[in-house]
This record gives sequence, C-alpha cells and structure tokens, in this order.
Amino acid sequence: MDAQSVRLPRLGFLEKSSDSQDIPEGTKMELPLWLSKGLYERKRRVLSVELPKVYREGWRTVFNADPNVVDLHKMGPYYYGLGSQMLHFDSPENPEIGQTLLQTFIGRFRRTMDSSQNAYNEDTSALVERLDCLEKTLFKSGQSGLNGFQSWEKGQASQLTASSLVLNYRKRKMTDVQP
Repeated sequence: MDAQSVRLPRLGFLEKSSDSQDIPEGTKMELPLWLSKGLYERKRRVLSVELPKVYREGWRTVFNADPNVVDLHKMGPYYYGLGSQMLHFDSPENPEIGQTLLQTFIGRFRRTMDSSQNAYNEDTSALVERLDCLEKTLFKSGQSGLNGFQSWEKGQASQLTASSLVLNYRKRKMTDVQP
C-alpha cells in the first residue's frame, strides 16, 4: 500500500525507515488490512493497494493449471480469506482474482474431502500442512464424519434419536388433522 497523492501529517512513526514526522506522498509501506480498508475510500483515496504476489497474474496461471500442486499454507495460511478481502479494493484484476479463488477452491475441495474420507487411521500430516485454514477445517470436519461413521458401523455409536424438528412437525401435523 502506498500514499497516493496525499501527504499524511504526523504519521511518520508508522514508517520505521523514515525520520520524518510525516509520510510523504508515494511512500510504499505495509499496513494491516483493517487500516488499509479504512483509508481506502471510494471518494477520497488516501492510498493505493498493491496485490500480494500470490494473487497476481503469474500465480493465477499456476492455480488455473493445477491448484493441487501449490502449498497454500506456505503462500499464506488465509489464502481464501485474504483473497476475498482484497476484492473490496478496486482493481481491474478483481474478476480474474475472484474466478481464480473459486476455481482453486473447487479444484482442491474434491482432493481434500477424498483424503479426509479415505484416510482412516493414517498419517495425513503431510497433506494437512499444505492446506489453507479453511481447507483444514473442512478436512477435520470430514475426518470427524468418517470417525463417527466408523463408530456407528462398529456399533459403538450412541442410540439414534429423531431430530426435534421432526418431532415438532409430527405434533403439528397431528393437531391439524384433529377436528
């Protein structure tokens, strides 16, 4: 992110390499996402945003070719979350970024869920360490479902009961029938 055309008075302390009290226009510096979103307004742009390298053209072609070969955790543990937040900034590349995020998720989802469902009592640490945080949550959810199913199959699950929604629906139906 850099100050576009406005000098920012008395904010020089944010730029560690500067001795000035002000941030001169055109200064490039890293800012937290929440601060950048606050300073980036549609009417009065105080800063311009530079895309992180993982969302640029070169990486988009890699993701479009085969998203499964990329170590998303190494690229950024919140790849999908940060990518969706970057869409809030006006950029001519936003449609391509959004499409790449979607296609990457779709391409990696099947492998993630297949691995979580077919890896009962196996070491999955090599796969899990390459996943984004969202994908890790999905993987753990799939593993939990598999473990629950395996317990049920072995007869170790607790007694199955009807959902409260089903019970309430039956009660409602019975009262509607009675005169």
